[in-house]
Amino acid sequence: MGALAAVVLAIAAVFGVPWIREILTTVSTDDAYVNGHVTIVAARVPGQVSRVLVDDNNRVNKGDLLVELDREPYQVVVAVKKAAVDTAKADLEAAKANVRGIEAQARSQRWKLQHAMEDVENQIALLHAKVAALDKSKATLTLAEAEFNRTKKLVASAVATREEFDRREAALSVARAEVTQALEDIHQIRVSLGLPAEPEKGGDLGLVPPDLDQTFSSVRQAQSELIQSSAELGIIHSIDQTPKQMLEEFYKRDPHGDIDKIFAALVPGAPAVKQAEAKLESAERDLDQAELNLRYCEIIAEIDGVVTRRNVNPGNNVLAGQGLMAIRSLREIWVDANFKETELRDLRIGQAADLYVDMYGGRRVFPGRISGFTMGTGSTLALLPPQNATGNFVKVVQRLPVRIELQHYDPDKDPLFIGLSVVPYVYLNRPATGPDAGKRLQASVPQTSASAAAPVERPAARNQ
Repeated sequence: MGALAAVVLAIAAVFGVPWIREILTTVSTDDAYVNGHVTIVAARVPGQVSRVLVDDNNRVNKGDLLVELDREPYQVVVAVKKAAVDTAKADLEAAKANVRGIEAQARSQRWKLQHAMEDVENQIALLHAKVAALDKSKATLTLAEAEFNRTKKLVASAVATREEFDRREAALSVARAEVTQALEDIHQIRVSLGLPAEPEKGGDLGLVPPDLDQTFSSVRQAQSELIQSSAELGIIHSIDQTPKQMLEEFYKRDPHGDIDKIFAALVPGAPAVKQAEAKLESAERDLDQAELNLRYCEIIAEIDGVVTRRNVNPGNNVLAGQGLMAIRSLREIWVDANFKETELRDLRIGQAADLYVDMYGGRRVFPGRISGFTMGTGSTLALLPPQNATGNFVKVVQRLPVRIELQHYDPDKDPLFIGLSVVPYVYLNRPATGPDAGKRLQASVPQTSASAAAPVERPAARNQ
């Protein structure tokens, strides 16, 4: 009898001590299951399905063709958009040629304005010369009159001959004619300058307004023509500017005042060219969108996984955003273990866990590691969370989902399927390892500017 008791005690020690140690050093729950990412494959453009290349339970790799839509309508749109781009390119070349013609016209009008200003200045200088000539003619006339009068007296006293008298009389007539001619020339020049033939109150015949070269009608006309041409080249001048100010401002567009460089820089920035370039860019963007829509006729897998919930067949008409099937990832899976709140005291991120899956029984143990805690119990995350502040309250022990990631998981060897029951054993006495070890909250996920700003090239699927 004593021997039997000893054997029983030995067996109890062999099997009971490890069991008791496991109870004291681990936390376990039978409310756990396998979970993973599910990607819904959706159409990016509407159309009729021409081919479906996969079925439920087919394994696919990222980039594999799943469904193909009828491409012909989108090919027609691409051809139309290409023709629009060609037309826009031709319009741009025509606009550049037209602007070059306007450039040549502006060159001519600039010289015309400068010549008009110089012509006015020359007329003013000529007027001053004619006034000086008139003064000279008047002096000559005064001398001729004095000599004539003196000769006339000498003839009466027979001191001078009749021949000398005739000569002095002819010189006087010539001097008077020269004065008249000089005065007529002055009147003509003044009238050509837009001035009265005779100044008011007998003023100076050579006196002209100081800004006549800026306000004269031919100068103003040349300025208006240049303003119009400059506006077509993208240069806006104020009508209040003087011609001289306009030319000075124009020359300032180049540090060295090089006319050829100035005009060469005006052609690309002309409004007509800018407008044609904008239309070309818009046509090219439309073509890019049409080609993109054509590529979207091929619906591809965005992740590696297995096809589930296929609900599309050839001949179906689908809409943009319509879900066609789902792809469940084989590698991006984890275990959601719902521990009681009374069991969470010693749990931390990074603690090791052994995962027993009912599908494999005790034959296969999957190593795992706690990677995070859900920010809320299952009841608070439900569609209708409890309202404990009203009515009678009965305390119920809550469960918090704890995510356990698998370590060294190989889906090709022992695959795990979404929803399988799992019994996890978390070891409390082993040191936590990995990122955020020993914490209850994960650190912030770093976001680089490139990853945050870079658009997804072909987002044919969205994650759930």
